[in-house]
This record gives sequence, structure tokens and C-alpha cells, in this order.
Amino acid sequence: WKPITDYIDQQFEQYFRDESGLNRKNIQDNRVHCCLYFIPPFGHGLRPVDVEFMKALHEKVNIIPLIAKADCLTPNEIKKLKDRIREEIDKFGIKVYQFPECDSDEDEEFKQLDKELK
Repeated sequence: WKPITDYIDQQFEQYFRDESGLNRKNIQDNRVHCCLYFIPPFGHGLRPVDVEFMKALHEKVNIIPLIAKADCLTPNEIKKLKDRIREEIDKFGIKVYQFPECDSDEDEEFKQLDKELK
């Protein structure tokens, strides 16, 4: 994960240098804002390498954990794996992206969908 964290830091430093310069009109934003972290669907949750990788990244970018090839699993298996992964993320103190709350003026169907996605 060192090359990835170095790349993220390099992009933030470059953006900071450009923002601090005199000509700020044509700055290109190449910062990394989000990391889609794919977790293998088979196994028993997060591997030690997953934990260490996410710990190295969680202070630098938003992490969105995804279960790779989730369509290979039954809905019950997906639920169990998601619950296990959530527990491990909490246990190891990894910060993952939390989707914002929906507006209070949204209809109930949208609120329910939003809740299910979270």
C-alpha cells in the first residue's frame, strides 16, 4: 500500500502547491477523493492485509468497502458477510465513508431506499 499512499500524498501536495501559487485559474485537480475497496466474497471477513491497507488509507481518502462478485452469494450470505465486515471495521477503528442523511422533505419510499443502501 506504500506506493498508493505515496501517490495520494503526492497529488494532495501538488494541488496545495498549485493553490498556493500565483496563477490559480487553471488548476487541475488530480487529488484522490475516494477509494473503492473491493473485499473478496469468499472467506470470513477482512484479511489482515485488508485491515492494514484500510488503516493506511482511512485518514487520507474516503473509503467505500465493496464486496467483490457479490452476485455469487445468496442474499443471506451477503447479509452475514456485510455484518461481519461492519463489525471488523468498527473493531479495528477504520473510518469508512458514511453516506449523508437524506433530506427531511423526501418521500417515505426514498427514505426507505436510502436506509437500505446504507
